[in-house]
Amino acid sequence: QVQLVESGGDSVQAGGSLRLSCAASKYTFSRYCMGWFRQAPGNKREGVATIAPGGGSTTYAASVKGRFTISQDNAKNTLYLRMNSLKPEDTAMYYCAADRFIAYYKSGSPVYEYRHWGQGTQVTVSS
Repeated sequence: QVQLVESGGDSVQAGGSLRLSCAASKYTFSRYCMGWFRQAPGNKREGVATIAPGGGSTTYAASVKGRFTISQDNAKNTLYLRMNSLKPEDTAMYYCAADRFIAYYKSGSPVYEYRHWGQGTQVTVSS
């Protein structure tokens, strides 16, 4: 059973920084692709960043590239999302997820889903 618990969300002013944490069950990182997602009220869930099993390659949404960094500490079983230069449009509930799989194909490209999700942590950025 994979358990994920996020923390670190807060209210900050634009231009500020936050680091989100996601405590995970042991061995989660070595087995699964991990991701950070966010969802603002009235909006669809948006993928923010992913990291390959074992902490290899990373990917970022265009809206956060250069400002956010995903990383993991295998010894602490913790996934991080470092967020710099925060903007009001970054305001959302942030979720970590584990165990990515291909849910279906759309126009020949895989559409991924995740099997395990945390409860979320709120980030609010004021202008």
